[in-house]
Amino acid sequence: MPARPVAGLRVRRVPQIAFYDATGFEDLRVNEYVIVDTERCREAARVVIPPSRATPMDAPLRPILRRATAFDLTQWQQLKLREPEALEQCRAQVEKHNLPMKLLTAEYNFDGSHITFYFVADGRVDFRALVKDLAVIFPARVELWQIGPRDRAKLIGGLSPCGREICCERFLDDFPKATIKMAKDQDLPLGPNAATGLCGRPLCCLAYEQPLYQAARGRVPRIGEIVVCERGQGRVIARNVLKECVTVQLEDGIHLTFPIEQVKPLNTRAEGGSDTAEGEE
Repeated sequence: MPARPVAGLRVRRVPQIAFYDATGFEDLRVNEYVIVDTERCREAARVVIPPSRATPMDAPLRPILRRATAFDLTQWQQLKLREPEALEQCRAQVEKHNLPMKLLTAEYNFDGSHITFYFVADGRVDFRALVKDLAVIFPARVELWQIGPRDRAKLIGGLSPCGREICCERFLDDFPKATIKMAKDQDLPLGPNAATGLCGRPLCCLAYEQPLYQAARGRVPRIGEIVVCERGQGRVIARNVLKECVTVQLEDGIHLTFPIEQVKPLNTRAEGGSDTAEGEE
């Protein structure tokens, strides 16, 4: 099977990049919009990876149908302005049916033939009667999608503990597998919510920063390790792996911070010392 041009596209509010057969559209550029069929409906999608020749794939790719026109994009923008009103109408119906669900947002596709309402709930919700009532209100195919805590954070957005926009909203293509063990490896405090994001799950940045910490950790003395510096012998009580420096408690009780080039491990550990920050369990 010959190689074919493949383009990476992103549909609104879907973090993953979807790949489509770009035969006939080899001149597409990044940030252009095209019309494609997805598993749910026909959508407008933004080009994020321009077409390039790919090796043959086992699974067939959906084709790009056409370029989005100015009318398509204008119509889509007008529909976006109607989404808050649609969300309020849906909320009224949820209250009417007394359903244990929290609506988050509404989303029209580019031509208004499909509308999706995203919600969170503690368990499964029987919303069949709700969908019937919504089908009367909206002249479009209506779907309700229950999403998890990470998708909820991406939809709503917000600020992460570092003070910047959360990564999943700003640039992540997929949700990485982050663990509390990574927080421990990176000498972060493990108290309640200390290493978790707005979604309540381990911070995504733990995953993509982990290789850097793993590479640097071998050069930085561990917490509790006995080292020798220009002021004498002392015990490492804190360290900054990225800055490659350690704080040493000297024998006279003074605490001083040194770059790792100025300390020499004795290859012995203080009694009760560990490779974690003080106070971690």
